[in-house]
Amino acid sequence: MPTEDLPETFHVTTDEQLRAVSNLTRHRIMAVLRFEPATITQIAERVGLAKGSSSYHVRLLERAGLVKVVRTRKVRGVTERYYAMAARSIELPDPGEGGPDVLMRHAVADLEAAPADRERHVGMAHLRLTEEQFAELGARLQALVDEYRELSDPSLPDASLVFALFHPASGDQAEGDAK
Repeated sequence: MPTEDLPETFHVTTDEQLRAVSNLTRHRIMAVLRFEPATITQIAERVGLAKGSSSYHVRLLERAGLVKVVRTRKVRGVTERYYAMAARSIELPDPGEGGPDVLMRHAVADLEAAPADRERHVGMAHLRLTEEQFAELGARLQALVDEYRELSDPSLPDASLVFALFHPASGDQAEGDAK
């Protein structure tokens, strides 16, 4: 199943789904399946897992509805299953104030694990914006992501983009939280 046939967004709504995406190994398996289907063996090789561990994590993702079997074939009497993402993107519920942001934790772990000899663009900017500017910047960032998602070619090396536009806690709130 080509990625253009997938629904645009899968909304995580259950505790089972949230637990499934909260695990870093399963996050990395979903990254393997982002652009093209793969077998358990292919997933295990790309993520660096044993086939049994890979199978376990894929079963949990499948049970949660995040991945699905898109084709099968017989190889030496064994049915080989190809798994793919259930949608092009996954939307998590808002963690709420003070809640852990699973995507940011995974992004930091992926960044730390990325080869240091490859080009990276990492930065942080503190801005002072009106609410209108804030909303406009958020929309422009999302439009840029959407534009480049359309240009993605599964034959090219993977690149990850993470952005977070938010209003940080005020100094008074941050001090109160630290006590």
